[in-house]
Amino acid sequence: MSASAGVSTNVYGTVAAGWEPVREEFEAFVAAEAHSPEAQLAVYRDGRRVVDLWAGEDTGADTLTGVYSITKGGAHLVVALLVQDGVLELERRVSEYWPEFTGGGKERLTVRQLVSHQAGLVNTAKGFDYAEIADDALIAARLAAQEPYWEPGTAYGYHAFVIGALIGEVVRRATGKSLQEVFEERIRAPYGLDLYMGLPQELEGRWKPVLEMLPTPEQLTAMAGAAVPELLPVAFNAHRDPAMDLVEYGNHPKVKALGPASAGGVGTARGVAGMYAAAISEVDGRPPLLKPETAAEFARPHTPGEDRVTAEVDHFGLGFERQHAVGPQAFGHCGASGGLGWADPATGLAYGYARRRFAFPGGAAPENERLTAAVLRAAAAQGTTAQGSTAQGSTAQA
Repeated sequence: MSASAGVSTNVYGTVAAGWEPVREEFEAFVAAEAHSPEAQLAVYRDGRRVVDLWAGEDTGADTLTGVYSITKGGAHLVVALLVQDGVLELERRVSEYWPEFTGGGKERLTVRQLVSHQAGLVNTAKGFDYAEIADDALIAARLAAQEPYWEPGTAYGYHAFVIGALIGEVVRRATGKSLQEVFEERIRAPYGLDLYMGLPQELEGRWKPVLEMLPTPEQLTAMAGAAVPELLPVAFNAHRDPAMDLVEYGNHPKVKALGPASAGGVGTARGVAGMYAAAISEVDGRPPLLKPETAAEFARPHTPGEDRVTAEVDHFGLGFERQHAVGPQAFGHCGASGGLGWADPATGLAYGYARRRFAFPGGAAPENERLTAAVLRAAAAQGTTAQGSTAQGSTAQA
């Protein structure tokens, strides 16, 4: 779409010297949008924030909103820390931590296989209503009794709304704390991150709802008749009657309050990028959360072949989605409304993008490719260390 067809939307924020091309790419994307994306973009280099931009009619730098499966990045970072500490062992069977996790071959599944979406428990046969799918403990209990959709450990498929509950139950059995509690204590609170698994009541004033998708007629026509993998509706809780609406899910009060670890987080792009920066870089005098060997283990390919749910190929590292456009050492996760977060130890980059208006057709929005490419080019132009002082932001109108 040409810029002349776009919506007038202000772009605000700052970039460090040398990162101006990223701002220009962000401005160009926003100007070309038919409807305001209500988006935020943040980038860290070697633990220092070098890009801090936002755009929209009703979105500021500190606006909190649902980030959907970006939340999984926080959940998998918790697992990585516990593995690094020796609290969790990847080759142990899940049933050794969680004895009720048996039947249909589940008792043979290892923690490594569970985290890499090989359990075959993408949902229950009946699915969940909104209050139920916000409750990780309830999800885990029901899935422990569910017959798998394939023999555990023999294939993989995206456990879109339940993986956080499954690994969360293992975390609870191993530590005595919920995954959300470990995330708060080990990751969010020490760095003051605006990324929450359960939004504190005092921050309600900063929260704004996710907005509906507004596809163009051309986009709808292009998608008409597209084949849908058999398990995709099941994994996305659309096989129940009525089917779950993703916008309603993201804005549901119980989801927002409880912060289910699969897709119920609330945050900002700053919070997402800051979490990934803390994972691989020294931030505010704190050493990286992950040792290089831990980061490498969680980034390396774990799922060759086709995803049984999404039909993507070579989809996952250890829980995290592989970031093919970034590099072999990169790891991260996208969110249904269009956002994305990733870290790349090879370049010291950490990226966070959030948008309140759903991008069509869902998942990482197309502009992430352009923005990621601009970030990588700017980093390469500056060599191994980010340099330069913060430049003034701009206001752009299309």
